[in-house]
Amino acid sequence: MTAATRLRAEHLSEAMGLTIREPRLSWTPSAGTVRQVAYRITAGNGWDTGRVESAESSGIPYSGPALDSRSRFEWRVRTWNIGHTGTEAASGWSEPMPVELGLLHASDWTAKWIGPGEEEVPAPGERPGWALTKNFTLDAAPEKARSYATAHGIYEVFINGRRVGDQQLTPGSTSYNTTLQVQAHDVTGLLREGANTIRAILTDGWYRGSFGYTRDADMYGTHTALLAQLEVESAAGRQVIGTDATWQVSATEITSADLMAGQRVDFRTDDAGRAPSGGTAPASPHAPGPRPAVVRPGSVGALAGPLAPPTRVTRELTPVSITRLSNGNQVVDFGQNLHGWVRLTKLAAPGETVTLEYGEALGGDGEVTRDHLRPYDFRTPGAFLDAGQVDTVVSSGAPGEVFEPRHTTHGFQYVSVQGLPQDLHPGDITACLVRTDLERIGTFRCSDGRLNKLHDIVEWSFLGNSCEVPTDCPQREKAGWTGDWQLFVPTAAYLYDVTGFSRKWLRDVRADQWENGVIANISPSAGPAVTSADFMGFTNGSAGWGDAIVMVPWEIYLATGDASILAENRDAMNRWLGFVRTSAETRRHPARAAAIPDPAPHEQYLWDTGFHFGEWMEPDGPEPDLFAARNADHGIVATACYRHTTDLMARIASVLGRDDEAAELAELSSRIRDAWETEYLGPDGHVTQPSQANCVRALAFDLVGTERRAGVTAQLGELIRDAGTHLGTGFLATPYLLPVLADNGEVDLAYQLLMQDSEPSWLAMVDRGATTVWELWNGIDAAGTAHQSLNHYSKGAVVTFLHRYTAGLRQAAGSAGWERIIIEPRPGAGLTSAATSHLGPRGLIQVEWARSADAASRGLKDDAGLTLTATIPTGSTAEVLLPGQPAVVVGPGTHTFAAATRGSAAKPELMRSTL
Repeated sequence: MTAATRLRAEHLSEAMGLTIREPRLSWTPSAGTVRQVAYRITAGNGWDTGRVESAESSGIPYSGPALDSRSRFEWRVRTWNIGHTGTEAASGWSEPMPVELGLLHASDWTAKWIGPGEEEVPAPGERPGWALTKNFTLDAAPEKARSYATAHGIYEVFINGRRVGDQQLTPGSTSYNTTLQVQAHDVTGLLREGANTIRAILTDGWYRGSFGYTRDADMYGTHTALLAQLEVESAAGRQVIGTDATWQVSATEITSADLMAGQRVDFRTDDAGRAPSGGTAPASPHAPGPRPAVVRPGSVGALAGPLAPPTRVTRELTPVSITRLSNGNQVVDFGQNLHGWVRLTKLAAPGETVTLEYGEALGGDGEVTRDHLRPYDFRTPGAFLDAGQVDTVVSSGAPGEVFEPRHTTHGFQYVSVQGLPQDLHPGDITACLVRTDLERIGTFRCSDGRLNKLHDIVEWSFLGNSCEVPTDCPQREKAGWTGDWQLFVPTAAYLYDVTGFSRKWLRDVRADQWENGVIANISPSAGPAVTSADFMGFTNGSAGWGDAIVMVPWEIYLATGDASILAENRDAMNRWLGFVRTSAETRRHPARAAAIPDPAPHEQYLWDTGFHFGEWMEPDGPEPDLFAARNADHGIVATACYRHTTDLMARIASVLGRDDEAAELAELSSRIRDAWETEYLGPDGHVTQPSQANCVRALAFDLVGTERRAGVTAQLGELIRDAGTHLGTGFLATPYLLPVLADNGEVDLAYQLLMQDSEPSWLAMVDRGATTVWELWNGIDAAGTAHQSLNHYSKGAVVTFLHRYTAGLRQAAGSAGWERIIIEPRPGAGLTSAATSHLGPRGLIQVEWARSADAASRGLKDDAGLTLTATIPTGSTAEVLLPGQPAVVVGPGTHTFAAATRGSAAKPELMRSTL
């Protein structure tokens, strides 16, 4: 019997520097068994649970000797399991997992906040990087050494010229007013007896650099600062080296660094990592001399350890082509839109500048274009801001110089290299994918190459938008929009382990929530005092965006079975619902009030006031106008979201054992549903504001009674066919479109939309060469012109249809953590095979089906027979539903079935997991 695998602490595979005293532990149960019946955990600090009778393998709280700052233990687990013969057997011991706590108390910190002491702060995008350096002596070789560091800005630390760790963009993106992450590292191997040097590089980052669509700067402060503490234990005793006024500040080769504008480097100002000493001459005539650091005011109250995996360079790409243009510029095509930067090893002559301009598309002249990425300047009507994404590098002529701008990031497929006379070769320039290092846990493949390509571009789009927080796009904004993540999180949670990633982000969402319960559109942000006072502050609190505080925790709970994420966010959910409910019960849209002065009883459940984005960017809809939306009536959308959120909150209350609260919320949700039907469904059973999106929501959010679903489904089908069998949904409804059709008797129409390859459609993106999902359906139009962002993952939520319907793997209603599984492939569009897998909390789930060979030889398609193979993990059961066959419930193991494939019965109860 195999041992347990994938040990985790707080859902992390690397648990270094935690600031949680009782971390929760988990593991994947032993494979090849039916179920776990008991476990035993032991640790090097003496903790031994003994045999614990339990089938649980996640959320097990540490209960050993009390942990404090710097505590470390290695734990392992063995389990007792029931095998397929019905007998119990013990597994072997798992591999050990180390867990180490960081600094938990303010008194642990002797270091001080220090910075460069700028007399004048340059404009955003023009601010240089600084080196903060300290020489020190160790009387003996270290036996144990740890570094703890964070910054107001982005920092890197070097000890004796070697970089500490491989994390990027530290301390990461959080709502800095309430949470500032500390990175802890074992640096024992970097230190030596005698003279040592610690050196940190500090730039603006999210703290004070320009950010987002509006390019606002100084979000959290106007001065960068570093806090670092090195703790060394040796035969000579314990020694602590912390940032203070004895550290020296000097210029670096980074003449400016900004996350939006780019990074400029002049290697002539590089001090080559030398530790400056006060009063010496500068390393070069271009660099100012070193000076003492300035101690800055600052607290340690917001410091926290990790909740999510770190950000790293997770992949490197070489060019697929390099083209020299007639103007002398060289355009490098990496063949893939991604997020990160390039590493350039071929530079120009000493003193000459090379410029790198990053973009997602080429213009008609073959040059990189950034025009479609320029944000609209809300403060200057008719004007646009610069797109940024430009790096420069000046060589000093020293051998081995390499340009890698690790203090900015870009979204790009192409780079225009300007000012370099020598020809570039593929080995001279490398693209680095920079993202949170999330574990991949889901796969999909089928017999149609274009659908496989669609799945690939959706994955790449998510990878490009998973740096620190779930962003909307990696170039124009880099912002953690709530609406985007609540739509895509079910897809992301199937393909990647986003548990810690989402917990970290939700912590910021809670911190950014306004006093009145409004959820800010973007998190992390500068906090409610700033976002509520901003001139665009009125856009916060929109239906479908604020609902993320409910929908995201719910989806993570479904994926993991860990209800703690519901408990963590319950208060914020209630405050958001309080805002929505108050808005519905105390306000009426002015147009409604003018037409009917006395409100009808159902109107207290209609949410038709305040700003809402609405469906947002429907293919044939009006151009978005945020200022006009302040007064628009989006009640049909907002009330639908109000109903859906209260329904989910009733389920959440039930999971948390709050039965009375669950009953009250279920009653409220039912009343909102009745109000929506009364207001927006006509006597003919059709939605009175006809659009694909409104019909989809009516079905997806169960806004109409069972007897009226057929009428709304028919209306939706008619709208689709009237559009030439094209989708007409925008932002909010698109993820639900195909499932709604499939579950209401229109599976063929769902596949027709999926396989549509003229605009607007998913395959139009594929056919036009997309490598990530576009913000607009015509992101690259028929003439080849780019429009807005070419890397927005939300429309990519469609691939969940491929997982749950095409391949046929979904979780049963009422299940969490993949305890109960439904396997029901619903092939269409002539597909002859499909396969998917998901590594859930209990182990690997696999489903694979193919049309039988004799059916293929006779040219049969959707009516052909198929053979299905399914692998079910320990502790799970699966109900297999195949056309023409009775339902079969199977347990752990690998099972094979044969059946016909036809069948498109309406099954509204099998909708998306949030229903």
